[in-house]
Amino acid sequence: MAKMWAGRTDGVTERIADDFNSSIHFDSRMYRQDITGSMAHAAMLAAQNIISQKDADTLIEGLSGILADLDSGALAIDMECEDIHMFVEQVLTQRLGDVGKKLHTARSRNDQVALDIRMYLRQEIDEITDLVKKLIAAVTGKAEAYKDAIMPGYTHLQRAQPITFGHHLMAYAMMLLRDMDRLADCRKRMNLSPIGCCALAGTTYPIDRQFEASQLCFDGVCLNSLDGVSDRDFCVELMSAISVLMMHLSRFSEEIILWSSWEFKFIELSDAYTTGSSIMPQKKNPDMAELVRGKTGRVYGDLMALLTTLKGLPLAYNKDMQEDKESIFDACDTVKMCLKVFVGMIDTLTANEENMKRAAQKGFINATDLADYLVKKGLPFRSAYKISGHLVALCIQQDTVLEELPLEQYRTFSPLFEADLYQAIDLKVCVEKRISEGGTSTASVQMQINKVKEMLHL
Repeated sequence: MAKMWAGRTDGVTERIADDFNSSIHFDSRMYRQDITGSMAHAAMLAAQNIISQKDADTLIEGLSGILADLDSGALAIDMECEDIHMFVEQVLTQRLGDVGKKLHTARSRNDQVALDIRMYLRQEIDEITDLVKKLIAAVTGKAEAYKDAIMPGYTHLQRAQPITFGHHLMAYAMMLLRDMDRLADCRKRMNLSPIGCCALAGTTYPIDRQFEASQLCFDGVCLNSLDGVSDRDFCVELMSAISVLMMHLSRFSEEIILWSSWEFKFIELSDAYTTGSSIMPQKKNPDMAELVRGKTGRVYGDLMALLTTLKGLPLAYNKDMQEDKESIFDACDTVKMCLKVFVGMIDTLTANEENMKRAAQKGFINATDLADYLVKKGLPFRSAYKISGHLVALCIQQDTVLEELPLEQYRTFSPLFEADLYQAIDLKVCVEKRISEGGTSTASVQMQINKVKEMLHL
């Protein structure tokens, strides 16, 4: 079949070349954006007296009919077409005759595809942002439920200081808030219209780019026509933001995997978000968290693929840029699926507060508070530190914890120890004493929760 661009050549290519060159099997998902953009283009052409108002009305009505038919399934996308732009124009011309051929006046597929992908990704950002907000709501709700549940905080994966499970969860809420900010920044820079840049140099027709941009809810237009058709920074930036988001989900997944293991047993995942083993009947595997962790590498690969594609391209448009779509579409699809699964996984998990508290006790993470107790009694810190260390060693030897060691044994190390020491080293007291803004006390965690709820209107 001869192509719509036939002229300089006969427009006939080998089947294998057609298949290699075609993008319709992945860019067909942008049909709505392509048709909406074309309707705005027709309206602009009429407003500028480039075509008649009658022709514009006919074009817009024809495009509306194609959109309705595609939405309803009455019209199927022809995968023999080269791309979604050619498919829409071909159907329009079949339905309207010569009037349909007027639509492509004062534009190129170069600025048309740049327009479509910006419009499509705006919508994707909005959907991803909404899912991130839902995940923050789930995390915040779980944090509020466990805002006073004692657990060990870690550095180097070694038990370090007592914190609450709610405090730990809110750390991820803060990461996700920054992810929302990155997505919003990306959307702002993306929201400039390239239509009217044409192939690369603009057009001789008296078009109104601002009119078309306004019709399509853009904040303005790309100021340089070469840049307008060759810029894919917004794709790279979005994939970068998604990669950071996936990194946060992956870190969270790693902890969920650890916490749900028998070695920790801090949390219990819902059966709905775990799988079993085909041979080991006792297994309850955190496959959803593991898949999120694995798919993070996939999204990183999408980002690196596009960066590599773009790094050697001269201006303006090159066919290499067709490779942008599969990468960015895959990254968006992947992160949306991961977020949807994550929301349910967080909503349905439960914490084993007793195991968390026992791990905190076994970690002797109140040893610093024990030393501080002696310091307040007048002992120099280094002397208090040494006594505290000896007491930890004794507890390890006797397989007990500082809270359960008898006062008589404490007093063999120092006569300064009195019955009030047990209150000083109580893990709950240790946590509640950390009252600094952003700290782990219940009041501080509640302040964090309230702030996030206020910011997101939860």
